[in-house]
Order: sequence, then structure tokens, then C-alpha cells
Amino acid sequence: MGALKYKDFVATLDFSEADNVFYGKILGVNDLILFEGSSIDELNKSFKEAVEDYLELCEEVGKDPYKSFKGSFNVRIPTNLHKKIFFRAQRTGVSLNQYIKNVLEKDIEESAESYC
Repeated sequence: MGALKYKDFVATLDFSEADNVFYGKILGVNDLILFEGSSIDELNKSFKEAVEDYLELCEEVGKDPYKSFKGSFNVRIPTNLHKKIFFRAQRTGVSLNQYIKNVLEKDIEESAESYC
């Protein structure tokens, strides 16, 4: 449905027809943080309160509120696509890793949904 951003936190949004309520989940944290509201204004308020409560809790227990990212991840793709990407990287004069990094950076910069 959409997303919200407050401070450095991003949350996904959805609507439950069964419950007639908007709800969301905060992304990029090591905990499950959910919030809800019966209107957009209530949802925004609930999201901000959830963030503030989470930051307070993390400070109390001495925990980093953000999920850590190590900068590497595995991606499984078909062998034919792997081969094509490899040769494309070679033609552009960069490593496979650098080529994929460049493609991902370009996509994120062009995306209207880049929240971080």
C-alpha cells in the first residue's frame, strides 16, 4: 500500500478490511514493531509513538535500534543471466561485483521509493 518515514525509520503500510484498520511494520530493526490506526492521522501518530517508544527502550537496555548490514549478500539467479551479467561487466571494464553495485546504485537513485 505504501510507506511512512519518521526520523531514520521506514515502515510498510497496509489496510485490513476485516478489521477496518490501517497497520504497519517498522523495517530495518532487529525486533518486530507493529502499529495501527483507524485513520491516516491516527496511523501516523501511532507510527511516531512506536518509534519513540522503541528508541527509549533501546536506550534503556543499551541496544542499537538499527539492524546492522554487513555489506554483502547472496543472490541466486539463473546461470544464463549470470553469464550475461559477467560478459556485460567485462565489456564495461569492471568486475562483476562492481557492475552489480553500479546497477543497484543507479536503480536506487532513480527510484521514487528510496527512503534511506
